[in-house]
Amino acid sequence: MNDRHFVVIAALTLMVGVGAGAFGAHGLKAMLSTDMLAIWQTAVLYQMIHGLGILGIAALLGRRSDTRLVTAGLLMFAGIVIFSGSLYILALTGIRSLGAITPIGGVAFIAGWAVLAWAAWRTR
Repeated sequence: MNDRHFVVIAALTLMVGVGAGAFGAHGLKAMLSTDMLAIWQTAVLYQMIHGLGILGIAALLGRRSDTRLVTAGLLMFAGIVIFSGSLYILALTGIRSLGAITPIGGVAFIAGWAVLAWAAWRTR
């Protein structure tokens, strides 16, 4: 994967995040409980933050190719899918057992930031 791929991933992730945020604020406000709406908003927040992280990784990849950067970007994207995705489904369905996989996405986020720090530390 290269910087262009990550820009596309980031742009689509952020686009969907904005849409999900608007949908939650306007379309789901009357349908979801306060607790479930807060879960939805948490999913949106983490999606947006990590979408921006992926965009930053794309910018770094444009300057130099490094497999650690690619790994960091893929971990962040996996975190979005698993963490935010499971929270979106939880908020919409109320199936609490889905919350069991949410931490896997959180670990992917943490690992992504750790690998990014490692890549920066190892760069001269």
